[in-house]
Amino acid sequence: MNTEIFPGFAVPMMQTTHPNQQVLNRELRALLLRREAEGARYANPNPSLKQQAGVFESDFTLFSWEDTCIQELRQFCWTALGRTIQDLNDYTADEMKRLQIFSHTWFHVTRHGGFTILHTHPMASWSGVYCVDPGETPEDRPESGTLRFHSPHHYSNYFLDAGNLRFRAPYHHGTWNIRFQPGQLVLFPSWLQHEVMPFYGNNERITVAFNCWFGMKE
Repeated sequence: MNTEIFPGFAVPMMQTTHPNQQVLNRELRALLLRREAEGARYANPNPSLKQQAGVFESDFTLFSWEDTCIQELRQFCWTALGRTIQDLNDYTADEMKRLQIFSHTWFHVTRHGGFTILHTHPMASWSGVYCVDPGETPEDRPESGTLRFHSPHHYSNYFLDAGNLRFRAPYHHGTWNIRFQPGQLVLFPSWLQHEVMPFYGNNERITVAFNCWFGMKE
């Protein structure tokens, strides 16, 4: 008997790694920690989520900075995002030239005990997180600083029995966890619920994040 299992309602996600992450992340880390130290000058004045102790969130203009390392990261992120959008939408090269990107971009510095509550990003179609430094992961806290996505199939585990209890990925119930590596970029639909688990390292977890929405020139 020929059978085929296929994902009927899949969530498109993408990941890649910067090819020169060691050099880039060293420069980014130094710059972002300096800017964090300036406090209110670069902090988000109107955060949409309650800011937890141990988390610094910048304002939403990060990719407008002229620093070389920021512009290199911007180019890397937008290139990866553009390729993802082109692939998923079957856009032609001419259509991609007409695509307009609008964005909010910022950075997080998270210290011991810091976390980000479960949320989505309204009024955007694509979001992304780039890891500058994942920070320490204590042996007894393997989920420290994990980026956790929640399944959008909210009814899938309302009834569990031996027939569906142990579905393998990507059909499994519950969550999808990413333990970041330096230089890793993850893209995901902005509507997908996600959170950052409490960070228990004794140094800093540093990430760059963005939300994007798009137009098409006539």
